[in-house]
Amino acid sequence: MNDRLDMKTVDFNRLTDFLKIMGDPTRLRLIFLLSEKEACVSELADQLNATQSVVSHHLKILKAHKLVIRRREGKQIFYSIADSHVSLIAKIGWEHIKEPK
Repeated sequence: MNDRLDMKTVDFNRLTDFLKIMGDPTRLRLIFLLSEKEACVSELADQLNATQSVVSHHLKILKAHKLVIRRREGKQIFYSIADSHVSLIAKIGWEHIKEPK
């Protein structure tokens, strides 16, 4: 089998996994919120009207897939977008689905 084809298959599988992670409504909302500013779990839970447990679960998934990063300040942990590509992909997707004016 052609090595180049194998690499493309691996790349497409990784991209598919990335898009699946972003495909959850709660995780996508977290990405939009964190694109605006870093926040802690309690702030995000308030903004999403969700429990801290639910938010923590989704942040753990986003962090595991390197879409968000975290930093500790004392006892608080703040989350932010890992890089601008994550926000850009979400924003482009949003623009794509919006109805034309």
